[in-house]
Amino acid sequence: MKIDEVILASKSPRRRELLDQIGVVYRCVPSEKPEVLTSTIPKDVVMELSRQKASDVAEIVEDGRERLIIGSDTVVAFEDKILGKPKDEQDAFDMILMLSGKTHEVYTGVTVIYQNESQQEIHTFYECTKVFVDNLSEQNIRDYIATGEPMDKAGSYGIQGYFGKYVTGIEGDYNNVVGLPVSRLYREVKEKFSIEL
Repeated sequence: MKIDEVILASKSPRRRELLDQIGVVYRCVPSEKPEVLTSTIPKDVVMELSRQKASDVAEIVEDGRERLIIGSDTVVAFEDKILGKPKDEQDAFDMILMLSGKTHEVYTGVTVIYQNESQQEIHTFYECTKVFVDNLSEQNIRDYIATGEPMDKAGSYGIQGYFGKYVTGIEGDYNNVVGLPVSRLYREVKEKFSIEL
């Protein structure tokens, strides 16, 4: 089935790159609505936030056209505690030190909304990937923080950047850690809505 358009409810350059990579033609309409949380469980948090983003954008663009709206949210969790973006360099240092030599999880929630002039269907799922981090010295961590890379990232690191050399392995989907599990997204959209992205 062909649709009029695909909208990404995000301005994340990493999510845009991932959709570009699999050949999806889309436009970005980020949600500006404040996030509201009713849970602290990582998988529930990402699904809730992805749904809020997609639903907000669905209201903004509603005009009867047939479209898919993709909302997504990613968190880093260590021992079931969500690690957000660092407040400052000390916070980034503490987070990376906590992850050093250990395994943590990255959760991404995805909500896909199909809408046309007469209906709206909402489908939400999440993906979890385990990430294994090498033992880091304090100097390693300081050098990484000096790149500026951790300051806008959940968990204070980006796997696709400089920090990649400290990741000794993953269990699951690499793209999920970057910010969008595109293979799972493709399959879910095809199975749920009979649409090929």
